[in-house]
Amino acid sequence: MTPATAETAPSSTKTFTLADAPSRAIAVLVAAHGESQRRAIEAGVGRIAARWSEKDGDAAAFEAFATRHFVSDTAERTRLLARLEKALEQIDGHLYEMRRTLRRHHDLRGDEFPGVDDILAQFDPAPDLSEQLYKQKIAHLALLNFERPTLATMLNQGPAWTDADWASARVAHNFGPRIPVELADRARKVAFESGKFVSHFHVPVGGVVDANGKRWFEADRKLIAHWLVREEIKAGYGDPDGVLKQRALSWVMARHIDGSIPRRVMSGEEKRDWNPEKNTVSGSDPGELLGLERYEHWIANFRMAREFDPLYPDEPTAIARKFALEREMPETEVEKLMTDLLDAPVRRDLAAFMSRKLGRALEPFDIYFEDVVEAKPATEMNAAVKARFADIKDFERKLPTVLRELGFDAKDADFLGSHVRAEVCKGAGHAMRPYLEGYGAWLRTSSLEKELGWDGFDTAMHELGHNLEQLCSTYFVSRPALRGVPNTACTEAFAFLYQSLAKRWRWLYANPTATPATLRAEVLRIAEDLWKRFYERDFGADPYRILAAYQHMISYPLYLPDYTLGHMMSHQIRSYMRGKDLAHETKRITSLGCLTPDLWMRKAVGSPVSALPLAQDAAEGLPLLQ
Repeated sequence: MTPATAETAPSSTKTFTLADAPSRAIAVLVAAHGESQRRAIEAGVGRIAARWSEKDGDAAAFEAFATRHFVSDTAERTRLLARLEKALEQIDGHLYEMRRTLRRHHDLRGDEFPGVDDILAQFDPAPDLSEQLYKQKIAHLALLNFERPTLATMLNQGPAWTDADWASARVAHNFGPRIPVELADRARKVAFESGKFVSHFHVPVGGVVDANGKRWFEADRKLIAHWLVREEIKAGYGDPDGVLKQRALSWVMARHIDGSIPRRVMSGEEKRDWNPEKNTVSGSDPGELLGLERYEHWIANFRMAREFDPLYPDEPTAIARKFALEREMPETEVEKLMTDLLDAPVRRDLAAFMSRKLGRALEPFDIYFEDVVEAKPATEMNAAVKARFADIKDFERKLPTVLRELGFDAKDADFLGSHVRAEVCKGAGHAMRPYLEGYGAWLRTSSLEKELGWDGFDTAMHELGHNLEQLCSTYFVSRPALRGVPNTACTEAFAFLYQSLAKRWRWLYANPTATPATLRAEVLRIAEDLWKRFYERDFGADPYRILAAYQHMISYPLYLPDYTLGHMMSHQIRSYMRGKDLAHETKRITSLGCLTPDLWMRKAVGSPVSALPLAQDAAEGLPLLQ
């Protein structure tokens, strides 16, 4: 780094203000580095001026920092980028590992320590990290020397960038607004509480009876909403009279959606028959209901997000931040992809095929029907899993063998398989990536009491897809700043491959004083409207409001489109992989690095994200199933 010379430095004998400092620094730097560097100097000084506060130093300190740390020499910029990449890798990686470890017993089943685990899970070893990165000048150093491109710039210019160009963009994007520690603390608490609500929302279904009064589950069985309720609905296709079970469980789903589950049922105190359709207990009044807690968490997340809005002048809503900064896809493009898929003409033909396959008119829960070739009873599926994997740890031990069977060579199968740790969690399942070389990935799934079970295995294979992406995009990418994939839809694509909606938030921004009760009413109304527009023609009227079931709306706001995008991208990748080596292509694609999703897909399969391949292949494949 070349500091300005004494001859070119402005005189310090005259008092000047912080507002004057940028122009003075620019003058010094242009004199020192030449007119050819003016644009880069003005942009870099402007970026740090926008984030510099009096806590960082006075005008003289600003000028001294800028003139001392601006780098114009190409070789020195390359060295600086490598230094920053390594620093961020260590900071982010070790903090991630600490936070994961601190949450471990809160997230997993077994060895719980009530009261203690919650405190440890909420502990943050670096609650003011964003502020410290500025205060200790790492952020200012990066922003002075590297552009922080907008999404439009990345979409337009990114295809011509080198890996180093992408790395510099990713390094700069590490430094967003300065988040006050008090705000970060409250946000962490709100997120923890909503996540805890979701992961602990296991509905006791031992007393659930169908329309004929039959119980379908053992007395102590619980199902996390909505995931395992959904999986048991799917399992009903393989059971005699399974449609009665499916209808009863759909009413369980409906009660979780609107908060009308009887409180005694939810607490496990109620041992009598619960008819969720009529919402009666032993034929009588169900007593106190759960009420609005689900929507209270939703409102809390929204209000928390609004407190961050002023810190992001270019992305002043949580919706804008989700699309521009996290998903890196324009909102209009994502909405069009989803509606294109829902409007595809083949959906009518698929619905007719499903109806013939089931031998009855479709019902709302049939949106979960996916076993178009064969469905087997849940007991048979559980037995098949048990014959192969005694329990979750046996599954973990056999992962290298599983990967060999999927086509990975011995070296990659052993490396990847030995770097996945499988555990049983309280929630539905999730995967956690390594952020540092030398660490592994964590696969978490549900489990029956004494065996993995089909639901646990099915979820485990989904999470294994995440883990393979996570490991390959950590260990096989070209440089640290490019680790990972562009967004969560891309990782969902591989999760779906191996497992073979913003409307509500728009309403909240338009109605910022909404109460949990009015939010619930609006969520149910939107679910009904979307159902009528896209589903009622084929699946009939929906008394359950099933489109409002997904619990990620509570714990991971604005996440849901990533699943639809993930399905589209997964099919594009699957279609591309026909006749190719699955293991080789998995490793190649997941090693492309953290580009924009559009560029990532073009490099992966030769075309942008599109709903067309899925719709076309469905239309071509449907006659083969007739």
